[in-house]
Amino acid sequence: MDNVLWNRLSAEAQLEIDSLVSAGRNVQAIAAMREHVGVPQPELRECVDLLSQRSAALRE
Repeated sequence: MDNVLWNRLSAEAQLEIDSLVSAGRNVQAIAAMREHVGVPQPELRECVDLLSQRSAALRE
């Protein structure tokens, strides 16, 4: 997946976020993104955009 924010996350964080997205726990997924990515923290809009991309990718 070609996303700057996604690429900043570790493989473990990516699995955790995918699990949360699959379970429909979007708020928790965004919180996990912001927690795991480090500094500088992404803006909420970046997280929402990534959430949309991951939701679409997981549905495929």
